[in-house]
Amino acid sequence: MEIDFKKYQDGLVPAVIQDAISKNVLMLGFMNEEAYSKTLETKKVTFYSRSKQRLWTKGEESGNYLNLVEILNDCDNDTLLIKVNPVGPVCHKGTDTCWNEKNEKNFLFQLEDLIERKRSESPETSYTASLFKKGINKIAQKVGEEAIETVIEAKDNNDDLFLNESADLLFHYLILLQAKNFKLQDIIEVLEKRNKK
Repeated sequence: MEIDFKKYQDGLVPAVIQDAISKNVLMLGFMNEEAYSKTLETKKVTFYSRSKQRLWTKGEESGNYLNLVEILNDCDNDTLLIKVNPVGPVCHKGTDTCWNEKNEKNFLFQLEDLIERKRSESPETSYTASLFKKGINKIAQKVGEEAIETVIEAKDNNDDLFLNESADLLFHYLILLQAKNFKLQDIIEVLEKRNKK
């Protein structure tokens, strides 16, 4: 990727930070060549801080890192779009974005986060945790059962039952993904690659 760091007098290019999943713009920073190289090397977004007059890795003090997903260059090679997975709030004031907006994910990603939290709860009080405790075979079996029930309801005329079975199938599939140490985003990436062919 060719980036025109010499276009601006100070050798800095604007870096627009975007959540890779929600697509929300989180902040704006500036990078020089050294910050860009360090970002690629560490996979944590690093800027050149104009106030500190040094490289600054976002999260180096707070732990709220910006984990690198992808860097895109604009048509003039002088502005970067950096897609990230943020850890915690992005703004130093404690908000999700530097514009005081909520960085809310799509509901399915919120559900995935909830499943991840429930995984560590007591199996006696959490259905989700109990499935994880029973292991991959039980989870896979449950997905199979829900798939069959969805197919059966698809052949009938009760839309409410069909939608409820479909929801059960999707919920259990998200559990299966996590049991296999994958995320919904992994599946989306596979589908996107297929779509590009």
